[in-house]
Amino acid sequence: MISSPYSINCTLGIKSRKQQLDGPGKGISRCFQNILLRAVAGALSFSLAASLSLFDAAAVEIPSLADLPPPTSDFCREDDGEMASTDVLPESITNEGLVEEAWEVVNESFLPDAGGRSWSPEKWMQKKQDFLHKKIQTRSKAHDVIKKMLASLGDRYTRFLSPAEFSKMAKYDVTGIGINLREIPDDKGTVKMKVLGIILDGPAYSAGVRQGDELLSVNGVDVRGRSAFDVSSLLQGPHETFVTIEVKHGNCGPIQSMKVERQLVARSPVFYRLEKFDDGDISVGYIHIKEFNALAKKDLVIALKRLQTAGASYFILDLKDNLGGLVQAGIEVSKLFLNKGETVIHTVGRDPQVQKSIVAESAPFITSPLIVMVNSRTASASEIVATALHDNCKAVLVGERSFGKGLIQSVYELDDGSGVVVTIGKYVTPNYKDINGNGIEPDFRRLPALTEVTNYLSRCHTQDKS
Repeated sequence: MISSPYSINCTLGIKSRKQQLDGPGKGISRCFQNILLRAVAGALSFSLAASLSLFDAAAVEIPSLADLPPPTSDFCREDDGEMASTDVLPESITNEGLVEEAWEVVNESFLPDAGGRSWSPEKWMQKKQDFLHKKIQTRSKAHDVIKKMLASLGDRYTRFLSPAEFSKMAKYDVTGIGINLREIPDDKGTVKMKVLGIILDGPAYSAGVRQGDELLSVNGVDVRGRSAFDVSSLLQGPHETFVTIEVKHGNCGPIQSMKVERQLVARSPVFYRLEKFDDGDISVGYIHIKEFNALAKKDLVIALKRLQTAGASYFILDLKDNLGGLVQAGIEVSKLFLNKGETVIHTVGRDPQVQKSIVAESAPFITSPLIVMVNSRTASASEIVATALHDNCKAVLVGERSFGKGLIQSVYELDDGSGVVVTIGKYVTPNYKDINGNGIEPDFRRLPALTEVTNYLSRCHTQDKS
């Protein structure tokens, strides 16, 4: 498990790419390449909070999964069962196949201008030929080739992960049982919850869950029609407790009920207390979010409820030194404070599915004035939250200019248990400001009087309407 404070997630999810091989040096089948690359490009997004020279870890971010195209037909075929359940041992892939697999991830998903160098499919094809022109003798050499190949992109955030580094990301599993979920509508428009990513030897895998299975229920609750994030919340629970799930293997069955032990549970990132301002006349709820992991939204709601009950009429959301985390968690946290229809963030990328605007779907959980505290180590998912609340006139920003991390990465597992981190897109603020390399400028350097906060937000609303 990673011990650093700045987060990595992976599994709404970590995307497993262990599939049937085409043959020596061929990598995984084209059918599965397209399915998996499309599915994971949105599912696993993650961003480094600072340069790799400063930090060894990264902040994992996951955009919304709901709008990605369905990866496969829901018609039953004779080979469906085999496709869903056939596993190939890591050792069966050739060294050349592993390099080609990493090459294919970049070819499908890399954001061309991320590295500041001219990139094109033609140039990348030449790179493939350059790196695979002779036999690669050892797995270690294959890893070295992948490192050099990724380094040639010029993007400091695109990099190789050893099997040990990749396995550490399990602590940011959103479900707690090691699976990545995604909503897939069938021909009738019914939304099904599919397993599109599974940690090999994780709790769900050990219990019998396989890639492509449909999740039908969690502890007796029908999950069809629900969002992946909602279902992930149903799956979560205390470490070493059990959850009962019902799955349908492949597209055609059979249906199986199983108990799965929760082993990959994140720690609460939320700390809170009630403070008194103006000689004790005003109660302010202070909340520090250390990182945006799977528990951030749930624990923040608990904190807000308790502080409101205690009399808080203002809130301080402290994001100082929060280097990021799950993008989806940051998005869900932002929505707690936004009106229905207000924009959380805009994302852009090569894949049209990455180009979208994410908005709040319901009324805010809380409408009290907010102070968001930021500094030079506020990055990534934290900057998403800060700008969403600021640009929608819900909060003032206090402190220092933020880090300025606006690129989105995805994490892909390769067939030998290693992985690659690839920049697939970028995000801009609700007001269309590009913060990558620029950061967010605060409204106040020091904590303002509460009357100043109220007046600032009032002016913001007035200007926004005009």
